[in-house]
Amino acid sequence: MLIAFLALMLFGFGYVLNMFYITVLYHRGLTHKSVILGPKMMKWLSATGIWVTGLDPKGWATMHRLHHLYSDTVKDPHSPVHQGVLGVWVGQYKGYRDTLYKLMSKNDQEINKAVSDIPFDISRISRAGLSNLPYVIHGLVALALWFLTGYFLIAAAYFFGIMGHPVQGWMVNALAHKYGGRNFETSDQSRNNFFVALFVFGEGFQNNHHALPMSAKFSVKKTEVDFGYTMCLIGEKLGLFKIAR
Repeated sequence: MLIAFLALMLFGFGYVLNMFYITVLYHRGLTHKSVILGPKMMKWLSATGIWVTGLDPKGWATMHRLHHLYSDTVKDPHSPVHQGVLGVWVGQYKGYRDTLYKLMSKNDQEINKAVSDIPFDISRISRAGLSNLPYVIHGLVALALWFLTGYFLIAAAYFFGIMGHPVQGWMVNALAHKYGGRNFETSDQSRNNFFVALFVFGEGFQNNHHALPMSAKFSVKKTEVDFGYTMCLIGEKLGLFKIAR
């Protein structure tokens, strides 16, 4: 029982830390600027983002801006309309790798112009073609925890807690563009999926977000729960950043 409790706490800590980086710093902050990140936070994000999440912050922001620009069209990096629900799993990975390559080569004017406001480059390990290194390192930490404690559950809780974004991203990109209700008439197929929003801290309210992309709050109804916005409020109280709108 104690081991299960410790594993749950470890998973929860990693999951919340990952979500804080992705939904608050990467998404609402770096990409949409609905959360204003100061110079120190920008520097911290550029230095630690890929190591914590396994995803390059500038690469993630670029792909997400392209997703909004071409939502559910053939140029969308990840859309169940053209790739299928399961196909989004592969599509989002290929889109991310292609985006990193184009940012690194600097030959694609559209992509580089789309993120010209971001005051840092893709990470050094991304430029070196080692963007999967954080997954390897976190995997080794998980193996060390298994060896030291003797419990595979502890190792799995650590790894899947902090390195869960491929699953989270697929849930948002696939399920929340396929299943759910719509509060707004938008030109894409974005949906409000309560189940996804509950587990991915408000990100499942894709229809709300696509209709109001500059809002830090993804929920619009009292019955909609956005834990990501709660983290925004806490971060602002702690002086980490400012909520713009």
